[in-house]
Amino acid sequence: MLLPLSLVVALSVDRLWGEPPAWAHPVVAMGRYLGWFKLTRLPPALAFTAGALAWLVGAAGVAFVALWLAGWVLIGLQPATSWPRLLGAALLTGLLLKPLLAWRMLSDEALAVEVALQQSLDAGRARLSRLVSRDTSALTETEVREAAIETLAENLNDSVIAPLFWFAVFGLPGAAVYRFANTADAMWGYRDEREWSGKWAARADDLLSWLPARVTALLLWPPSLRALPREARRTPSPNSGWPMAAMALRLGRRLSKPGVYTLHAEGTAARPGDLQAACGVAQQAVVAGTVLMAGLAWALRSAS
Repeated sequence: MLLPLSLVVALSVDRLWGEPPAWAHPVVAMGRYLGWFKLTRLPPALAFTAGALAWLVGAAGVAFVALWLAGWVLIGLQPATSWPRLLGAALLTGLLLKPLLAWRMLSDEALAVEVALQQSLDAGRARLSRLVSRDTSALTETEVREAAIETLAENLNDSVIAPLFWFAVFGLPGAAVYRFANTADAMWGYRDEREWSGKWAARADDLLSWLPARVTALLLWPPSLRALPREARRTPSPNSGWPMAAMALRLGRRLSKPGVYTLHAEGTAARPGDLQAACGVAQQAVVAGTVLMAGLAWALRSAS
């Protein structure tokens, strides 16, 4: 019961208090480590090798720290497990898991885009630029809403469901390594001068996100499972298109990135109120995902 209870604690802490300060945030520390490396001027083969080694060293370090912390929690359960000890261990594990997921921050940032749009289009564009890497300066009001809904759906997987999935499978080290992989992809995985040094990071994130992204899409409960794979494949990413397409189908809205893809082209344009609706749908997916991952954690431990 330790892992299922820890999931509930982590989501509860996230809802009540949000993110820890930067100095205590493990994902911030991961970003600092990744920021040390400037590998872009190396020849492709050397850049790929150096990037892979830097990733492996970082992932191993993250896994070791998480395993060490999890080990101390388990020591606290010995010599005999009782409900007070179990609840204490679940509280501590949940507190350690919390910084590895970020639902409250994600939903708050998405809703803030709509609030900014009510002030002006420029304010909406500026707020959106905090969430996406694309240039927002020429986006229309509809495109700003579309991009905010897309990033909400995509990061629902990256920041919530996928960490919960890997926590259910491998405990705290699983969630920590996934967040490291996702952070490395966000910092290194671009098709520019960083392409070869970040190629390992991009492929590792693709692999670790493959199943959770599809689970996230199903948790969003799209009305047409037949249309979901077709729409998901319209994006260049092997994974991000799944939750985005599911959200587009669920809301009945057209979501697009100009010049790159259009999801659910038959849907209507995004309009005021859609970001609130998208957050409501995502909240339902978080609840369902927590129940699902708690059951998965319990089943895996019971079977072993």
